[in-house]
Amino acid sequence: MTIEVIRDQSQAMRHIVHVRQHLISTDAAVDEGGADAGPSPHDLYDAALGACKALTLVWYAKRKGIALEDVQVNITRDAAAERQGTYRLTAALHLSGDLNDAQRQELLSVAEKCPVHKLMTTVTTEITTVLV
Repeated sequence: MTIEVIRDQSQAMRHIVHVRQHLISTDAAVDEGGADAGPSPHDLYDAALGACKALTLVWYAKRKGIALEDVQVNITRDAAAERQGTYRLTAALHLSGDLNDAQRQELLSVAEKCPVHKLMTTVTTEITTVLV
């Protein structure tokens, strides 16, 4: 799969991310020279974690017959030590439905194993950048 990022030259820094048939605007904050016309790359990275946890929980609950009605995930970023090598994300799960404590704990455990969480914490990512 290829994701294409194309500059929107009508604005200082905005780009359009093309993922299959989907378009996502990305930009830098005003204090970084952008117009805040979309989430920043850091925002998209953080959002990927929240989306993965939410989708994984809904998929798992359906598969296991757990009465999960709704999922909301709030991601909080602490990038204070990013330059020193530590980027902290907290995922707060809001689960609704007729769930007992054991099911809530099971869903918490599942959320901690979502594919993007694993990718961010246990996989070595190799990146090659080339000129074309």
